[in-house]
Amino acid sequence: MKRALRQLEKAIDHASSYEEWREASTEHDRLSGAAQWQELDRSPFYDYELIRNRLAQIRQARERNDVNKLVFHLHEGLHGNLGNISNAALYSHAKVGTKRLIERYLAEVTTALNYLCDNEFPGFTFKEKLDFFQTTGQAFGQSCLMLSGGAALGLFHIGVSKALWEQGLLPSVISGSSAGSIIASVVGTHDDSEIARKLQPENIYLEAFKVVGWGGLLRGKPVLDGNYLEACLEENILDLTFEEAYRRTGREINITVSPYDRHQHARLLNWRTSPNVLIRKASLASCAIPGIYPPVTLWAKNIDGEKVPYIPSRKWVDGSIKDDLPIHRLARLYGVNHSIVSQTNPHVVPFLARKGGGRPVPAMGNLALRNITMNARFVLNLAQRQVRSNDFGLILDKAESILKQKYFGDINLIPPRRARNLLKVLSNPTVADVSEFISTGEKSTWPKMEMIRNTTAISRTFHNCLQRLDRIETEKLRHLKLVSP
Repeated sequence: MKRALRQLEKAIDHASSYEEWREASTEHDRLSGAAQWQELDRSPFYDYELIRNRLAQIRQARERNDVNKLVFHLHEGLHGNLGNISNAALYSHAKVGTKRLIERYLAEVTTALNYLCDNEFPGFTFKEKLDFFQTTGQAFGQSCLMLSGGAALGLFHIGVSKALWEQGLLPSVISGSSAGSIIASVVGTHDDSEIARKLQPENIYLEAFKVVGWGGLLRGKPVLDGNYLEACLEENILDLTFEEAYRRTGREINITVSPYDRHQHARLLNWRTSPNVLIRKASLASCAIPGIYPPVTLWAKNIDGEKVPYIPSRKWVDGSIKDDLPIHRLARLYGVNHSIVSQTNPHVVPFLARKGGGRPVPAMGNLALRNITMNARFVLNLAQRQVRSNDFGLILDKAESILKQKYFGDINLIPPRRARNLLKVLSNPTVADVSEFISTGEKSTWPKMEMIRNTTAISRTFHNCLQRLDRIETEKLRHLKLVSP
């Protein structure tokens, strides 16, 4: 038995695809006894009796074609973490999936939603159906993918995005800061017919770093050539505005930028708040680390489709200074209440756990460290009041934000700790480097794949149902116009 488990663990470590990884992991669960644990409903980590009762109610109403009762149970009982079924502890026992009861419940809910969406019922009009899906779907919320900063280490995000896309689990709402904004922009400007090819290592142009001179740092001059980075973005990101990209791909890309003027507020750029801004320029600004790259003027298309400066009096820099993971603004704009985070910031990754929910390690919460953090923030505040250099002031802002920001989400995808990666932060990667980063991103995502699949199952079903209903409504309106006198 032990020998067979060790062989399976080697197969898991050397898997070249999710299918291979899942097959070996499923067999490992069978031999280790984890599969038996999955069959038992009982667990202290969730309210299994509540889930069992909800499952029975929904299934009974659907099987009896009792639409009113089914709508009642779904409208009244759907919550993102009902009975604590999203608890990360429920995914720490088996390598693939969790309790079968939870999986049966989610399957029944999605079946019921599709049943309501795709059939006609007396006493449940199309308007009532549309109202139900819009209201209940909005109340339930949706998931987002947030890609952090991390300079060249952000290549890890490509593997994460690729793995999720291949499984049909890539959220439609995606945010990116600094390096993460590049990957978000690549994914957000290429549609599903292009993305598989674009995310191959040989098709990603990453000559982004060209040193101008480190000596200029103290004189307020950038260390790296911004034109070189801009050329890299032009090779990878299609020349589209945020609205054009959304109409093309259906993905809602969000890029955070910080003001070069320290007394202004950060912005979250997307097709809703800044539809005409050019994505390339937004990503360039989000990557402009103060003192490393020069600040950037955003550009947009005017009403005639001409490219013009956007708020020409203002320049923008690194998006991760103020809001590396803009969960609060995503919640307000899109109803996001669940986040998948790909985190590669070198100053954050060492302090995040690799198992469970990916929360900070316990040492991060001890009293001594909190006191050190408070004292550091006090010193930084004093320094910020005294400093006159805008670039140096922004660097101090960045240091303060490191102490204040929350750098993790509900599900966290984090690269393994490798000291040699620090040497690659500001270096141009080779194709072999890119391939390794992508592979690492994929393999880091596979163990969380079923957790992601389960926690997003209901919101994805709402999204798909609403798309189908919107098409039906559009067709109805078109038909009415054709036959109207």
